Amino acid sequence: MDVRLKPFNFEQALARSGVVLPAQQRPAARVETSGTQVGFSQALTQALKSVSQAQHKATELQREVQLDNPSVSLEETMIAMQKAQIGFQATLHVRNRLVQAYSDIMNMQV
Repeated sequence: MDVRLKPFNFEQALARSGVVLPAQQRPAARVETSGTQVGFSQALTQALKSVSQAQHKATELQREVQLDNPSVSLEETMIAMQKAQIGFQATLHVRNRLVQAYSDIMNMQV
């Protein structure tokens, strides 16, 4: 039996939810690059880098607000902080699910 998961289409999900993102913030909709599929480890690495970048951006904006930089708004900083927090929470959920799956597999009797 061949069981394959379809790649998740973020743009389609955003369209269904009614959320509209500016062009520079839209996630990459394709998991294929030049005809080859991206592996799980590459997708996970890319996701971790994205979360790290969001946290770095939030930290930089916090620092700029603390230094009273007039070009950085408090609202922009709070949104960046929330994005970083949501990304980190999602990463923790994925990690916990992976650890649980590993634990379940290791407890299987062969």
